[in-house]
Amino acid sequence: MKKVLVISYSQTGQLTQLTDSVLAPLEADTNVEVVYKKIEPLKPYPFPWDFMTFMDCFPESIYLDPPEIKEIEDDDNDYDLVILPYQVWFLSPSLPITAFLKSDYAKRKLKGKPVITLIGCRNMWVMAQEKLKQMLNDVEAKLIDNIVLIDQGNSFATFVTTPRWMLTGKRDSLWGIFPEAGISKQDITEASRFGKAISHALANDEEKKQESICYGLNAVTIDEKLIKSEQIATKSFMIWGKLIRKVGKQGDPKRKPIVMLYVVFLLLIILTIVPINMLVQTIIRKVNKEKILKQKEIFEAPSGSAKDRMKDFL
Repeated sequence: MKKVLVISYSQTGQLTQLTDSVLAPLEADTNVEVVYKKIEPLKPYPFPWDFMTFMDCFPESIYLDPPEIKEIEDDDNDYDLVILPYQVWFLSPSLPITAFLKSDYAKRKLKGKPVITLIGCRNMWVMAQEKLKQMLNDVEAKLIDNIVLIDQGNSFATFVTTPRWMLTGKRDSLWGIFPEAGISKQDITEASRFGKAISHALANDEEKKQESICYGLNAVTIDEKLIKSEQIATKSFMIWGKLIRKVGKQGDPKRKPIVMLYVVFLLLIILTIVPINMLVQTIIRKVNKEKILKQKEIFEAPSGSAKDRMKDFL
């Protein structure tokens, strides 16, 4: 009997739906036992967010400052595989996931274990995954796969639909122009292919090799146009986050003016610098095609964007 540990935090419920789809084949496998552990912050994060509470989270998110969470109930299981679904907050893993990975429980249970990460987000996740990789290294876990599903619609559409969903809880199609917010129902349903591949791999002890078992299933697809934007935004978050953390701790009213100043700064950047940078980056990508493709390949590892096994598991 193979034992799979699933540790997650879902604020909107979408990540739970995605996780359920991936795990359905494992739940149906009589040779696999799936154990779920939920991460519960001592101070719950609201949904929908109010704007200031949301923005006030970014300094701690970017600096990986863990909030307090309820102690996760331990057990005697020696798990064969760990699946870690997570959301992206400010180009970083969500604060509850950061708190978990810095916990004693994570150090005990993840040490030496193969881990599959499962991301549900708008469209930017590369920098968050790089941070998470380091935290997995810190607890001596081995990342063997990364599965990413992003919101439906182009960047302009999700720039409208995602904040609307986060701040109002409304995710329906808007004005007949913008799609429903979040990951499409079809993408969530088809995510079961990963569960089928994982079930097949467990039956053949492939997880013991600590190598990718979700390869060839279009697990990740990077939009290379966003890589540089993520890197630039991360630097901006780091600079302003450092300043805001010096003013006070999360929730301190003294932080509000600085946070609002950053919001204004961010809007000005989006309206002025971002369009120019996009044009410049388009030119750079054409000149440095090979370098960009290599970078894309590195960030897509270990699972990759190949589709050659799709027909076997859909």
